[in-house]
Amino acid sequence: MHKTESHVRSENLYERARRVIPGGVNSPVRAFRAVGGSPLFIARGSGPYIFDVDGNRYIDFVGSWGPLILGHAHPQVLQAISQACRHGTTFGAPCQAEVELAERVVAAYPGLEQVRFVSSGTEATMSAIRLARAATGRDLIVKFSGCYHGHADHLLVAAGSGLATFGTASSAGVPAGFVGATRVLPLDDDQAVRDLLAREGAAIAAVIIEPVPANHGLLLQRKAFLNLLRDETRRHGALLIFDEVISGFRVARGGAAEYYGITPDMATFGKIIGGGMPVGAFGGRRDVMEQLAPLGPVYQAGTLSGNPVAMIAGLTTLDLVSAPGFHQRLGMMTDTLVRRLAAAAAGAGIALFTNHVCGMFGFFFTTERNVDRYEKVMACDVERFKRFFHGMLKEGVYFAPSAFEAGFLSAAHTEADIDATAAAAARVFGSLKD
Repeated sequence: MHKTESHVRSENLYERARRVIPGGVNSPVRAFRAVGGSPLFIARGSGPYIFDVDGNRYIDFVGSWGPLILGHAHPQVLQAISQACRHGTTFGAPCQAEVELAERVVAAYPGLEQVRFVSSGTEATMSAIRLARAATGRDLIVKFSGCYHGHADHLLVAAGSGLATFGTASSAGVPAGFVGATRVLPLDDDQAVRDLLAREGAAIAAVIIEPVPANHGLLLQRKAFLNLLRDETRRHGALLIFDEVISGFRVARGGAAEYYGITPDMATFGKIIGGGMPVGAFGGRRDVMEQLAPLGPVYQAGTLSGNPVAMIAGLTTLDLVSAPGFHQRLGMMTDTLVRRLAAAAAGAGIALFTNHVCGMFGFFFTTERNVDRYEKVMACDVERFKRFFHGMLKEGVYFAPSAFEAGFLSAAHTEADIDATAAAAARVFGSLKD
């Protein structure tokens, strides 16, 4: 096992960063404020491992927050990116690769007829909601507490991810009018859905949900609840949007839509479809998507949308994850990791709830037997998680620096990595008993 040593270089870089970057980071959860201490500055990645600037190696279960399903620096992805760069890094004009990637996404995802690429998941959800409002002629949007859909103003309401990490339900700088057309419901509450749509259904443009909520820990939902959303949105003429920025191509080739057998009206994507490069996308039925400019009245644009390097990285990644048995093997490895973590916790007398789906997993320090919604997450033992996080970091295992995030496996993780992680966890759990 690679035990970590000094973090002096990371600490020095963090001090430099704090002088020129707000909080020293370019995304809040990276700051380690939720767990204490200074963030790691990463020098390189290889397969299932990352190496910090001090030379410490870690088994990585963050994977850049989801996109690295093949592991770090996959040779075929790197080769494709390198070759694409030789022809130019951006054109601001159409390229062949964006057509091919769009064809792959449309072919894989249930009910999808057209897709448009953007540069981030936030752009994707923001644009999808604007399009849904135009397509329906309605204004109201419904989201769920504990689901995070990016940092667009009207979606920063009872959000998960970084906002949940800091214990706040919205952001400063968002006018009340921006969120006045957003309704927030609890997850896994059938009656709340029925009541809201019965009351305001005629004014609701769309219901958006992470079908596999993964920004507040992994909060697996009942298929029956997702089916209810499908039925109720159809009944009231609203669009159902699946936010598959994280789950798309990870829980199955066709995302959660394929996994659950539920076809939404629209979906948003990111992470994996960029193969480690900044990419987002939104798509849906042809009649909805053709409301977009230049065909329709809904404006959306992006200079780097369809970037040729990112498109090639995504194409190469999707080809590899589409191999027969890929997701089954990833799922079995994840199942093994989660079972071993749960056994190590039980052996130490530590109350731990775990769940997982394909290459995603979550764990919570709680006696609850099912953590599937915001309120249950907030009741978990965050202080114990902080101690666990730092204990595992010293053992050379890198989990997300927040009790409110999902973990990710890649195809590069091996049985030896699982063995090492389980052994480290047993030692750390043993230290948490006091």
